[in-house]
Amino acid sequence: MLTQRAGLTGQRYKPIEDYGVIGDLHSVALVGKDASIDWCCLPNFDSPSVFASILDAGKGGFFKIAPIGETAQKQSYFPDTCVLMTRFSGNDGVGEVIDFMPIEAGAEKGQHIHQIIRRVRVVSGRLLFRLECFPALAYGQRKHSLSLSKSGAIFSSRGFSLALTSRVKLRGQGSGVVAEFALKAGEEVTFVLRHSEQLNERQLLAPGFDGTSALDATMSYWRNWIGGCRYSGRWRDMVRRSALTLKLLTFAPTGAIVAAPTTSLPEEIGGQRNWDYRYTWIRDAAFTVYAFLRLGLNHEAEDFVKWLDARAHEEDRDGSLQIMYSIHGRHDLPEQVLTHFEGYRGSAPVRIGNAAHRQLQLDIYGELIDSIYLANKHSRPISHDLWTHVHALLEYVCDHWQEKDEGIWEVRGGRRQFVFSKLMCWVALDRGLRLAQSRGFPAETNRWRQHRDAIYRAIMSKGWSEKKQSFIQYFGGQALDASNLLMPLVKFISPHDPRMLSTLKATQDVLSSDSLVYRYRIGDASSDGLPGKEGTFSMCTFWMVECLARAGQVEEARNLFEKMHSYANHLGLFSEQISPIGEAVGNFPQAFTHLSLISAAVNLDKALETAR
Repeated sequence: MLTQRAGLTGQRYKPIEDYGVIGDLHSVALVGKDASIDWCCLPNFDSPSVFASILDAGKGGFFKIAPIGETAQKQSYFPDTCVLMTRFSGNDGVGEVIDFMPIEAGAEKGQHIHQIIRRVRVVSGRLLFRLECFPALAYGQRKHSLSLSKSGAIFSSRGFSLALTSRVKLRGQGSGVVAEFALKAGEEVTFVLRHSEQLNERQLLAPGFDGTSALDATMSYWRNWIGGCRYSGRWRDMVRRSALTLKLLTFAPTGAIVAAPTTSLPEEIGGQRNWDYRYTWIRDAAFTVYAFLRLGLNHEAEDFVKWLDARAHEEDRDGSLQIMYSIHGRHDLPEQVLTHFEGYRGSAPVRIGNAAHRQLQLDIYGELIDSIYLANKHSRPISHDLWTHVHALLEYVCDHWQEKDEGIWEVRGGRRQFVFSKLMCWVALDRGLRLAQSRGFPAETNRWRQHRDAIYRAIMSKGWSEKKQSFIQYFGGQALDASNLLMPLVKFISPHDPRMLSTLKATQDVLSSDSLVYRYRIGDASSDGLPGKEGTFSMCTFWMVECLARAGQVEEARNLFEKMHSYANHLGLFSEQISPIGEAVGNFPQAFTHLSLISAAVNLDKALETAR
């Protein structure tokens, strides 16, 4: 039955940028402009999907409520919230579908009933709606039973149940349910899709729920939360939407933030660069903490530092850390291929899990210790116990910084002496020295300083190309890499240093395309061991903005920043990349992109004020 959906929608796949996102700090749902939920994992971000038609239009499952007939569609968030409204306008009237996931008290402790609430109302005229709900449990691999009652429908399979409560009569159609109902101006009806491991089937279909109090509470939650944001600069709306998006990607019980809530949305349409981003990378830590602290959202920064603190206690026997973890802190993230899914627009393979968790990426120590340094400086002083683990990590950096690794971009073409990895090892030791000095912690000061300075000299001699007049991707190579734009941002080099200004120009000349920035140019000089191509990296463009601003090229930075806004979707959301034809590609929405947007906005504001 699911395969007939293409005929109903007129196309098999919507553009990635045509989605909004709602969530409850445990998971999210992607809602298309046609009010179809095409991606949702329950109960958590990394749980198997219950709707996944974004990865397979025929087998993935979806939940759509929309008027029958031709209508114009628009989406918007209620101001300062993550409550999404999809509006339909046609010859017969105007209707709205309001989607949200309530955030309940106790969510931080994991005591949570997961609900997607969909309120349908007509503003003017009279509209005939069609509801289609076709779950596909466990990535469409697990069959389920369907039972109907006056209160709605229950989809059950081996200890997992979903219930759709409805005052509209549902009828079974294959493994799903459908309904048609008419509403006139002023009328509305509420549907609730509910999952809980604690409630029985009767409780799941509890009647008498209209969603009004839940909507009011959810609106209040988001507005109270974003009310703590101190940013009031030129790009207030974009920054606040980015902050709200980062909060949506936060797993409340642990404070972890997923890189993105989706898996296998392709970096190249039809290509193989499809990865599972529903995990938490240590790399994101420094940027996350920095962004939240700059916005005055200290509680979120502190929660994430607690998560980092727990990871710092879990080093391997040799003192190393894993680069990424599950939202619960799980270490093992085996990569599998879902061969039964065709992938978004035929982009296979569809992967779950991520084999990169076994890679060596030395830059994570810099990002981890920088985030701890920032939290200690701007929020709450770190504990003695955490310092003992930081001390051990710094000793590991001293012993291993000269090794080859897979680097920030998680290449699968073999280890190299990546300049960015060396840079962040320098950051680790530099911030460790600063922490020790500011707090009087016991430290191997001479040893750390010697290794920090040795890294600096190595980067300046082996990481610099006289031929390219630029810092390069790895020792002995000639390829450029946009990650070197972070050098002045992490205080390794002055933004006005001739070498940095030359690197900035070379990056613009070689890696920019219509002001957008590639992370590197795929080819023999910069092989990542993967076939195909990719789009520009949105976060690299924001790094370019900040680098230009710090170098005093303020108007150019501002123009680039404003132009980048045109690549956001209709709700201000960014995916990981932008394709050569300007469409969103990669997992969506991506935390790192929104983190870098916040950082760029804050620092560009500062540069503009200084330049006045």
